[in-house]
Amino acid sequence: MDRKTVRLTVAQALVRYLAALKAEVTQPDGRTEVLPYCGGVFSIFGHGNVAGLGEALQAEKEVLPTFRAHNEQGMANAAIAYAKTNFRQRIMAVTSSIGPGATNMVTSAALAHVARLPLLLLPGDVFNSRLPDPVLQQVESFEQGDVSANDCFRPVTRYFDRITTPEQLLVALPRAIQVMTDPAQCGPVCLALPQDVQTFAHDWPEDFFQPEVIRFRRPPAEARELAAAAELLKSAKKPLIVAGGGVLYSQAWAELAAFAEAHGIPVAESQAGKGSLGWSHPLNLGSIGVTGSPAANRLAEDCDVVFAIGTRLQDFTTGSHALFAHAKLLSLNVQPFDAGKKRGRMLVADARDGLAQLGAALGAWTADTAWTAQARDLAAGWVARVTELTLNTPAAGTLPYDAEVIGAVRESAADIGLDSGTSDIVVCAAGTLPAELHKLWRSGTPGNYHMDYAYSCMGYEVAGGLGAKMARPEREVIVMVGDGSYMMLNNELATSVMLGRKIIVVLLDNRGYGCIERLQVKSGGASFNNMLDDCIPEGGVPSAIDFAMNGRSLGAEAVHVKDVAELRREMARARRATRSQVLVIDTTHHRTTGDGGAWWEVAVPQVSQRPEVEAAHARYLEAKKKQFN
Repeated sequence: MDRKTVRLTVAQALVRYLAALKAEVTQPDGRTEVLPYCGGVFSIFGHGNVAGLGEALQAEKEVLPTFRAHNEQGMANAAIAYAKTNFRQRIMAVTSSIGPGATNMVTSAALAHVARLPLLLLPGDVFNSRLPDPVLQQVESFEQGDVSANDCFRPVTRYFDRITTPEQLLVALPRAIQVMTDPAQCGPVCLALPQDVQTFAHDWPEDFFQPEVIRFRRPPAEARELAAAAELLKSAKKPLIVAGGGVLYSQAWAELAAFAEAHGIPVAESQAGKGSLGWSHPLNLGSIGVTGSPAANRLAEDCDVVFAIGTRLQDFTTGSHALFAHAKLLSLNVQPFDAGKKRGRMLVADARDGLAQLGAALGAWTADTAWTAQARDLAAGWVARVTELTLNTPAAGTLPYDAEVIGAVRESAADIGLDSGTSDIVVCAAGTLPAELHKLWRSGTPGNYHMDYAYSCMGYEVAGGLGAKMARPEREVIVMVGDGSYMMLNNELATSVMLGRKIIVVLLDNRGYGCIERLQVKSGGASFNNMLDDCIPEGGVPSAIDFAMNGRSLGAEAVHVKDVAELRREMARARRATRSQVLVIDTTHHRTTGDGGAWWEVAVPQVSQRPEVEAAHARYLEAKKKQFN
């Protein structure tokens, strides 16, 4: 029997396949529904994709919407945020032309790679025929004729292919989807599309465009590993759970709470895992590590077993592997690469199902009751301290710092009868704000703390806020960003206005890279090349950026507030608005929340003409004595 076919170009076939993909999506409230897997395509057209992929997208715009952005990195960051907000169950694709548009997306690919988030990259590529070489924007290699700028994506994607013949798409495209939907391999993929190949016609099997509904796998634990994990935990008197992003992506928050309560184990949260347990839960110690709460870090220094769930155990979480290096380590992770870190005991499984299996294996075992009671006391004390820190009013004539701004943002929800702990999504990425938010933001709903602190990509914030809003249009999305990061990439603010996706940007202006300046001085260095007022050469002009005017120029409603009280009032107004908002407030980088924190390894010069550097190096060597070996 002859197989039915349909004649389409490569680009048309790619778009039709993406439009046909459906996924069984579990919503945060537990409802399951079948939705389009690809929520749309972000595109900036150029000569390398407008005639091929652009034509195909226009024809299918009713079933696969196309969104125009203002910067390729911005649109890729928005796509990443969309996937993160959907707990990796839905994606957006991004397409660019062949040159700088493609390489602009390499940073985003690295972000998605580090954070284990799905991203479909579809950059145009140079002609497969080579006849017009060198085409506009082509990068020429003197030694390898098949190399293009898109080869930059190879080390920062989980899967890369260059489509050189139509038939190749039949294998490469399903394989790319398979990688993104695999819980262990999940990450960015790149299909480079030579601009002539995009336009080639082929007779495609009709059943290619009838893919099965995607159902996400949950690998169970292997019996031997499960028994060993249960034995290790049963040997503990003072265990501590470190909840990572895998808890959220597995939607294992109910199982985590049940496990912690049944066995009396306190929980600390990584940056990616914040929100795994409600902020007011009596066993939630708050953030851990370099940006950790005093409650979590105190017990981390005293625990005998760390049960790491769905975390990469990066240096901020572990205090550069000095915070709890003394403890035995058990890692539950769907990815063996992460589960096997630091010579810990591996339990390779989905977080949700693995917790259920391990809970059953533990039976009635519990941690030492005194340990659990101490954890509850410390957790309650930290909740009270967070209220004190965030509701503090700066002295007259004193600039506020991040904690006081966070408090005003949070309490503005209460001013109009909302609970910010369950409704707002806060988005941030780099600088001091991630540290303050990790400690002080109250996450009452999984997913309402949205942080890129895997790649800590300056410029992620505004685009990330747009992606989060596109994924959860019913939620208030609040972007908290410093002036330095805002200046890196702010133009998707205009996209949010154009698309009618309102976000609120709270811009904290401390006039420079205050976070790095503090690190510079702490490492013994002199303040240099970070704060704007210190960077003016002879004959230069002092920086006088009007961020509110900039926000208005991009189409948002914007205001520069004079203090925290006015910020709170303007936040209440901004919540009622329908257009994107920018609220600017002057802050200081000299004050930070001193509570908590842990050592972070930043290498200090062994020799220097500055005695401050030599003293810092001595402290550095002393701190390294506690490090994991």
